Amino acid sequence: MEKTPVKAFLPTFVMVGLLSSVGLYLYFFSNKEVFWGGFISMLFFYGLIFFMGSYIASKKGQKNSEEEVMLAGRSIPLWVAIFTMSATWIGGGYINGAAEATYNSGLVWVQAPWGYAISLIIGGLFFAKKMRRYQFKTMLDPLAQRYGEKTATLFFFPALTGEIFWTAAILSALGSTFGVVLGLDFYSSIILSALIAIAYTALGGLWAVALTDVVQMILLLLGLCITIPYALDFVGGWDTAWEAYQIKFGAAASLLPSEEALGAYYWNWWDFALLLILGGIPWQVYFQRVLSAKDENTARNLSVLAGIVCLFAAIPPIMIGVIGNVADWSALGGAPTNSLEILPSVMQSMTPPIVATIGLGAVAAAVMSSADSSILSSSSMASWNVYRPLMNPNISSEQLAKVIKSCIWIIGIAATLIALQVKSIYALWFLCSDFVYCLLFPALVCSLFDPKANRYGAISGFFIAAILRFGGGDSTLGIPTFIDYPIIDASEEIIDGVRVAVLFPFRTLSMLCGLISIIIVSRLTQKQAPPLELKIVSDNS
Repeated sequence: MEKTPVKAFLPTFVMVGLLSSVGLYLYFFSNKEVFWGGFISMLFFYGLIFFMGSYIASKKGQKNSEEEVMLAGRSIPLWVAIFTMSATWIGGGYINGAAEATYNSGLVWVQAPWGYAISLIIGGLFFAKKMRRYQFKTMLDPLAQRYGEKTATLFFFPALTGEIFWTAAILSALGSTFGVVLGLDFYSSIILSALIAIAYTALGGLWAVALTDVVQMILLLLGLCITIPYALDFVGGWDTAWEAYQIKFGAAASLLPSEEALGAYYWNWWDFALLLILGGIPWQVYFQRVLSAKDENTARNLSVLAGIVCLFAAIPPIMIGVIGNVADWSALGGAPTNSLEILPSVMQSMTPPIVATIGLGAVAAAVMSSADSSILSSSSMASWNVYRPLMNPNISSEQLAKVIKSCIWIIGIAATLIALQVKSIYALWFLCSDFVYCLLFPALVCSLFDPKANRYGAISGFFIAAILRFGGGDSTLGIPTFIDYPIIDASEEIIDGVRVAVLFPFRTLSMLCGLISIIIVSRLTQKQAPPLELKIVSDNS
């Protein structure tokens, strides 16, 4: 019988030792209240995920090539692919963010779950087969072929920022769970969760990520399903909770948009809806799974089926958000001071200790497992589409795999710094697709479906979209406005030059202007920059 390599156990021992040290410190030197049942459960589930990840990495990643690290040798079967695609979306931002938005803003503003689910279905129907047919290794490969490698590097930046914001949202969700379980403050929780998530991601490639995602989904569904019956019993059942929620939010307690519910924010709602649906497509974390599929049909099917899974997976966190909003928190010692803690707070406060123990540990492990996907995908682009063509074209496959693992630490630290600054998971979740939608989506569409698109068109479209998008500012990042768009909330605030409530759909305007610019400028500059053809990427590229 083949022995399990010792290195498969080492990361697990290190992680358990780190968390155990934190637990001992809190027990002996801190006055914070620690939920020890949740801590022990989290320690167990983290150990399980860490061991699986490191064990699989040691078995599947023995070749240690960039093909294995990035795409698992293009050999992931459909059932595993559906799990890993679903788990990538159904992570910290998805679960904690949906609960937060339901709790704070009304059901009408819970757009991200169904928006991202529809994006998976559209991506599967129109993008997945073509991307897999050409055997691309990253989402930026078709841009590099159509516009040139240097031009493709320009589009790496919105792709990178999207992945970093996504990772930051996951770390914020993980930090909020740490905070509830361990009694740590927000900043300490973020730093601890980031250290564990980044270290885990650096263990192995996509095989480790994909197969641990199977465990993640099982744990997550287990944690949510055992929590909801007890939480519903606490508020008198679903009918009572839903009736109270409808009275509180009125027309906003519906998923469907209406002028009654949204008022002046009606077109702003549609702007964000399109941002999520179309901006959820041009993601390396998405195409990494599409491109790892065995064939074209598997690539399409896994995307469509994962979209359906994501729609159903949004129901439990929405229910928890409703329960948290209508619950009598005075009987529980007060509502959570930070709304992003609503999901773990409901689990801890409204369920028996054993249920809270299992639920919090499972959700924490599931949230942690989502971080690896995003960090790995952005590291793959940085290595394959930037470092390799621009700095070391002759780099070997094994050396490139090492570069990928180095990028994991750099990108993970950057995401941690952002997570420490932005207090809302849901704000980060929207911001993920914002720049991707405006700047990257038009270029990706034209690279795949417009044979006349060229680098001049791509560059002009990028900068026109960037000016129009950043002209509307961004309150989350503190970017000031410099274009006076119409439809401004009369009660708007100006904070450090940032217009908080620009309601005009300037994001969709930016995307459309960028798309039209690529098409028009490309046709005007065919002689100066003849269009390049897409080619199948060889395994030795």
